[in-house]
Amino acid sequence: MYLSKEYKADIFAEFAGAAENTGSAEGQVALFTKRIAHLTEHLKKNRKDFNTQRSLQMLVGKRRSLLAYLYKKDINRYRAIIKGLGLRDIIK
Repeated sequence: MYLSKEYKADIFAEFAGAAENTGSAEGQVALFTKRIAHLTEHLKKNRKDFNTQRSLQMLVGKRRSLLAYLYKKDINRYRAIIKGLGLRDIIK
């Protein structure tokens, strides 16, 4: 599997502060971003995989809602995660 336990722990340690802090919004956004990148590469090779396309759209929606939550709760955490992951500022 492309997301092993060690890889996930590294993601959460980098963005959420600790490897055990798997419920933080920053960690979830970072994990969703890695999964989105993986699914995007898969869809470049397999154009007609519509189940993966739907899964990708759902993940993007989940990430967007978490980013909107961070934007409302703490704008500094939102800006930090956007900068750390290299995402565009989509919430105006």
